[in-house]
Amino acid sequence: MPTFPEFWLRPTAVSCALLPIAWLFCAATAVRRGLYRLRLLPSVRLPVPVIVVGNLLVGGTGKTPLVLALIDELRRAGYRPGVITRGYRGRSRSPALVSAGDDPAKAGDEAVLLARRGGCPVCAGSDRAASARLLLRTHPECDVLLSDDGLQHYRLARDLEISVEDRRGHGNGWMRPAGPLREPGGRRVDARVVNGEPHASRLGALGREGPWFRMSVEPQGFHALEAPGIPVSAGALPGIRLHAVAGIGDPGRFFSMLRAMGLHATQHAFPDHHAFRAEDLDFPECDAVLMTEKDAVKCERLARKDARRGWYALQVGARLDPSFFDLILTRLQGAHHGHPAA
Repeated sequence: MPTFPEFWLRPTAVSCALLPIAWLFCAATAVRRGLYRLRLLPSVRLPVPVIVVGNLLVGGTGKTPLVLALIDELRRAGYRPGVITRGYRGRSRSPALVSAGDDPAKAGDEAVLLARRGGCPVCAGSDRAASARLLLRTHPECDVLLSDDGLQHYRLARDLEISVEDRRGHGNGWMRPAGPLREPGGRRVDARVVNGEPHASRLGALGREGPWFRMSVEPQGFHALEAPGIPVSAGALPGIRLHAVAGIGDPGRFFSMLRAMGLHATQHAFPDHHAFRAEDLDFPECDAVLMTEKDAVKCERLARKDARRGWYALQVGARLDPSFFDLILTRLQGAHHGHPAA
């Protein structure tokens, strides 16, 4: 269930009409990136390595599960990571530390989820350089920073760039507004991660664009929204009237995962980062509502007011080939910002 408009998936009369604007956008992007590369625009270099996990596409592709997997792997290697993020749709514009109990309407849904699942310092703000400085001032023990998104935020110098894409590939391959790309699709990064099977149009190109790795996002179990620490067996859910909601970049990915688990639910797709209201979830003939973790952090207050049915969030985890983490750790060791504490 792709969430791109039809004219982003393939060339159409609409996308062709928008091409002149896309060319201007492409030229402006190239000039801006060149100015940073030539140091005519200043960038902020931090005293610790920075890994940016982003995407060339508009919308979500599975970055947050990858960031959580990197947090775990860095810890196992002896690092003490911190995370900076934009705090998308949060009301706070200035950099602010985020805790697990913060209001996602203020801090952003992904920022709160990262604070809960990552168990490491998180700072959210539109200026990632300012967010990174605040995080390092308050948590000087952090010796590597992960930026959730921010591939185009060149003001923050970075040591590694990871681009994540999914089954939608690059759509029609054009830049916005004629297509879904924020930057030219062939832009070099240190690693490309494909969430799921690569789109057929990308198989040949991926081999020419440098190292790339497959990622699978796998279910790890349900929990009730009113009791996040208590697991709920998926075996208890079939046989009741299920509704599934997803306000993520590709809702179809979540719905397909539920079907693979043997759960058949009435599906409700919402825009990415949707701010849920009670009326959005007032489904007739419903015994339980299933949702993603990202949506759950916004719906907990609604669940607490509704005792008529169950509210369950599906926790997921990213699985990648060990060679991906080997590449990241090798590049970190050569970053010359210091090394993990013994």
